[in-house]
Parts: sequence; structure tokens; C-alpha cells
Amino acid sequence: MAIGLSTMLKKTETMLGSDHASVVSMNLFVALLCACIVLGHLLEETRWMNESITALIIGSCTGIVILLISGGKSSRILVFSEDLFFIYLLPPIIFNAGFQVKKKQFFRNFTTIMFFGAIGTLISFVIISLGAKHFFEKMNIGDLTISDYLAIGAIFSATDSVCTLQVLNQDDTPLLYSLVFGEGVVNDATSVVLFNAIQRFDLTNINSTIALEFAGNFFYLFILSTALGVAAGLLSAFIMKKLYIGRHSTDREVALMMLLAYLSYMLAELFHLSSILTVFFCGIVMSHYTWHNVTDKSKVTTKHTFAALSFLAEIFIFLYVGMDALDIRKWDVVRDSPGQSIGVSSILLGLILLGRAAFVFPLSFLSNLTKSPDEKLDWKKQVTIWWAGLMRGAVSMALAYNQFTTSGHTKVLGNAIMITSTITVVLFSTVVFGLLTKPLVKHLHPSSKRSSTTALQITPGSSLQEPLLNGDSIYDPYYDHIDQSITFRMFLKTPSRAIHHYWRKFDNAVMRRIFGGRGVSPVVPGSPVETSIRQWSEGVEIKEQNGEP
Repeated sequence: MAIGLSTMLKKTETMLGSDHASVVSMNLFVALLCACIVLGHLLEETRWMNESITALIIGSCTGIVILLISGGKSSRILVFSEDLFFIYLLPPIIFNAGFQVKKKQFFRNFTTIMFFGAIGTLISFVIISLGAKHFFEKMNIGDLTISDYLAIGAIFSATDSVCTLQVLNQDDTPLLYSLVFGEGVVNDATSVVLFNAIQRFDLTNINSTIALEFAGNFFYLFILSTALGVAAGLLSAFIMKKLYIGRHSTDREVALMMLLAYLSYMLAELFHLSSILTVFFCGIVMSHYTWHNVTDKSKVTTKHTFAALSFLAEIFIFLYVGMDALDIRKWDVVRDSPGQSIGVSSILLGLILLGRAAFVFPLSFLSNLTKSPDEKLDWKKQVTIWWAGLMRGAVSMALAYNQFTTSGHTKVLGNAIMITSTITVVLFSTVVFGLLTKPLVKHLHPSSKRSSTTALQITPGSSLQEPLLNGDSIYDPYYDHIDQSITFRMFLKTPSRAIHHYWRKFDNAVMRRIFGGRGVSPVVPGSPVETSIRQWSEGVEIKEQNGEP
């Protein structure tokens, strides 16, 4: 009895000690997040630094301190988890990217974005996979299979869209931001779909049948994931339009928008689709329809809430990547072969540079063939796009851990070299390429102060806040002055204009009447339209009573 009681007491003390350690770790991590935000604010005007690099450096410095305090045993206060990254941190970042995107810029360059994001990623994937197989077999770094080499291609084809978005400015360089941002999201989705397809198929004895199945599975996931995101966004718009929850509670309205957005991501995970593509297009659809069916208070709240969650997730990721890079157990296995690890990292960096150049410049040339002279990508823009997409981040690390480790660690030399090389590439590309991107953009594209005045037509169904919060002006001369008669020749010359012309006609005639949207929401009690009309009517009555015109 006494022995059993003492055992229970020991277990209780262990559990309490573990809980206390978790509380201490979370306190320290929250304090570090606050420090990153404060330092990011203080360094806002600097030419070189951005918050991603700041968080990465703070994480590395914290890792060094913890390593010294623990006597070289550990450098982390939290354990890296793929579930933490893919289920909790990535969704708000990708959704906010779709929700806040300037849709006119994105869809104006949709063909080029898909060229870079899908076809370009496939080209980079092939070059990196073939290059890795060619060089690593000669270096004798371990028993890597054909699946491992293809996984390496998928891992290092994934650009870091988070860091790229912080480097470029949407107002100073709208075209570049749209291209790099759009390519980054489609690129991440394509890389993850490729990676999942590689793990799903037995590629040890690859033949034409398996290759066709692999390609079919890739396009199936790509199309179905996009369709699911659009469907989830339309469903949320229909629910908000019909129920109009905001007339009773703004809190419920905001909570339902957030949950429906997250539900789209989790449904994609449930059906083994590309959750990145799903939640991204869900964000675009929700900003186009759902956002206009809620109250003005909810519009402001959702914009800032989604942006804040995305911002915190980005800082969290870079802070942890910097800290996890110094985990001593990852480097123990490769301690006796530092030359091989450096050589692999250098080869991977070279393949990343080559793989990106192999598709940016040729695809830019092809894209320019269908663009008008003022829309073509000149060499300065091409160099900027090539450079801005060289950074690698948490997506690459998460995929590498999935392929080459068990619970974040491995004792196999080849796998350990790949993990440490991935960490090296991520740190080097984020810090070095990230530091040089701002000066490069400023040198190639000097910012010019533009003052543009936009005439805003306010109707009972619109609000002064809408064009400001939505990131798009009500009128777009690029599309609004297109001749009504679209000829076949014009369709071949500028297909994006013609497609957008017909889409707008269909959107106004059908989609907005069913799912709501700017200026066409129905008049229901307590809705923005009904409130605006009532306020307008009351103002007219007061003027009539006072004898005013």
C-alpha cells in the first residue's frame, strides 16, 4: 500500500513538473513573440530588415542561450510538429492571403500566375530531382531511393511565400506583388500535392502507366481542391445572405465566418486534397461575396482579425524555425561528416537558383506574347520575380521532417544530412536572400509617389468603408472601358480581358443575385442595405421638415 502511494506521488510530481515546464515554455515563447513585434516596429523603416528575418534571428539567439543553459542538451522550448504547422499555423496565413488579395490584380495576371505556380514548379521539381540524384549518388551520402530524390525535388521547389510577401509592398509594386504572391500560394499547393502523390505511389519500379496515374492524380487533386474552396466560400455567402446573423449579434457573425473558413481547410484534409488551394480560393470567394453580406462592424472586425491571426502565425513560424535550427540532436549524426553536409547544402542552393531561372525567364517570354506592351514583364521585373522566389521556409522544413525523420529525429546518416542541409538552406536563403531583396527591389524599381483620386459613388447598398477595406476601387479603368463587343481576335490577343468581361456580366446577372455582393444585397430587416436606406430616408424627411432642398 505504501509502495503504491509513493509511486502515485512520484507520478503526480512528474506530471506537475511537466505542466509547470509547459507553462514556463509558453510564457517564454509569448514574450519572444512580443519582442519580435516590438523590434519589427522599431525596424519598420530599415532598408534591410523585415519581421521574418528579425524573428529568425531572435529564435536563433534564444536557441543558443537555451543550449548554453542546458549544457548542450537542448535548444528548444517547444517540439516541432507537422500537425501544429499544417493544421493550426498555415491555415490563417493562406486564408488571409486570399481574403486580402487585390482580386483585380490577381485575376488580371491569373494566366502568368498559373504558369509560374504550377508549370514552373513542375520544371523546378524535375531539375532539382535530377540534379540531386546525379550529384548525391556520387557523394555517397546514404541509401536514398528514387522516392527520396523526387521528394527532395518537391521539398525544395516550395518557395517561402510568407517571407516574400513581407519583402514586397502591395502598393509600391502591385504587379510584382500580385505575381510573386499568387505564384507563392499556387507553388506551395503544387509542391505539397506533388509530395503527397510521391508518398502515395510506389515509384521504385516506375513505368509509363504509373507516370500517367501520377499525373492524373496530381491534376485531380489540383482541380478538386480549387472546386471545394469555391464551394465552401459560396456556401458561407449563401448562409450569411439568407440568415443575416448580424442583425442579432455581430460576434456570432464573425465567429461563423472564421469557422466556415477553417472548415474548408479541414474538409480538404479529411478528403486528402490540397488544403492550401482550398482555403486560398475560399478566402477569395468569401471576400467577393460573403464579406458584403455582413454588417459594417463585422467587415472591420473580420479584416483585422484575419490579418492579426496571419501575422502572429507568420512570426511564430520564423521564431520557431530559428530556434529549432540549433537542436543539437539533429547535428550529432553528421558531426563526423561536416564536409558532406556543406557540400549537399551548396548543391541544393545551386539547384534552387538554376531551377527557378529555368522557368521564370522562358515562361515570362511566353507570357509576354499574349500581353499588351504596357503589361509585359521587362528584364527588371523578371529578375525581381526570380530573386524574390529563392527563399525557402517552414513548408520545406515540414516536408523534409515528414520524409526523412521519425518524431523529428533520425539516426540514418543520409536522412540526417538531408535534414541539416534543409535547415541550412532555409536559414541561408531567408537571411541572405531576404536581406538583399529590399535593396534589389528599390534599385530596380524606385518608388514614385503616386496620388490617385478615385470617385466613389455611394449608394444605399454601399459604404464608404468598402473600397478602403476591400483593397479594390469601385471602378477599374482597365476593365470598365472595354468595348462591349469582344471580337475573336481580341480574345486571342488578350484572353484575360475577354474572359473577365464575360465573367463580370455573368457575376452581375446571376452570382451576385444568389450569393450577394457589393451593391446587390437584399433588403432584409437590420441588414446594411436596409439600414442605409432607412438612414437616407430619415435624412430626406428631416430636410423636408426644415424646408431644405
